Amino acid sequence: MASTRAGYTPAMTELLARLLFFCAAALGRLPWSWLMALGDGLAALWRRLDARESRVARRNLELAYPGLLAGERVQWHRAILRTTARQALETLRLWTRPHRDNLQLIRESHGTGLLDAAIAAGRGVIVAAPHHGNWELLNQWLAARTPLAILYRPPESAVGEAFLNRVRAASGASADRVTQIRAEGPAVRQLFKRLGAGGVVGILPDQQPKAGDGEFAPFFGVEAFTMTLVGRLAQRTGATVLFAWCERIDTHAGAPGFALHVDAAPAAIADPDPKVAVAALNQAVEHIARRDPAQYQWTYKRYTLRPDGSGERNPYASS
Repeated sequence: MASTRAGYTPAMTELLARLLFFCAAALGRLPWSWLMALGDGLAALWRRLDARESRVARRNLELAYPGLLAGERVQWHRAILRTTARQALETLRLWTRPHRDNLQLIRESHGTGLLDAAIAAGRGVIVAAPHHGNWELLNQWLAARTPLAILYRPPESAVGEAFLNRVRAASGASADRVTQIRAEGPAVRQLFKRLGAGGVVGILPDQQPKAGDGEFAPFFGVEAFTMTLVGRLAQRTGATVLFAWCERIDTHAGAPGFALHVDAAPAAIADPDPKVAVAALNQAVEHIARRDPAQYQWTYKRYTLRPDGSGERNPYASS
């Protein structure tokens, strides 16, 4: 029998993924107030242990916001870790509860007509969803509105990938509504085909691509290696590019609330010059992240790769 990359058989991988789902579902049934309290406790633990999340967030603040006073940086650092920890537990609930219930958390919607118009135009739609707010809730909203393909980077663990496939297709988003495409091999060809047929694809545009798949452009004033995929797809297919995110607007004991936003991308994002396109992409993501820095994923090592010849070293080398 074939084994997975972690050494498990497919049957064992599926069993472990089911067990993870069961644990996540049990945790997700806790009251919202309990989940938020657990998230706050987790954030405090990260700070006390100076865990990876704490170190990376601190380093990113130093890079992206060098003008912050020491006291301000401490406050922002605490807020980022608290939001990140709460979101981790919040997402377990969203993954394992009926989507129709989750969508009730969206209390405001802005710009959704842009998506409807783009779909109706029939030229394909690229939804660029930065790591801001809760992008998993956004995925569920999109799946309820239109069939779509989601490009994702597979986890290193085969069990983790099986779990991810299970939770993103659970409780309402059926397989014929959501197609998950691994960001490797024939992925780009699949995306071109779907867009050519007038379909919708979702991409997280602020993940650092592999060497050779991007260009450097400023992000919060620091050169960041940025994917050229969004620009290539838009330029070659004529698809409409929209930015979308689900931003927290309140948090209380009853349940968190979100505002869903859809915004038009700058025209330069489809520029034939990839350097121009990635600069426009980063500028748009930065604009969204600056709305509420605590809701952006600053625990991600965004600046690992450095420009050739710059003499710069990996800023997270000791993180």
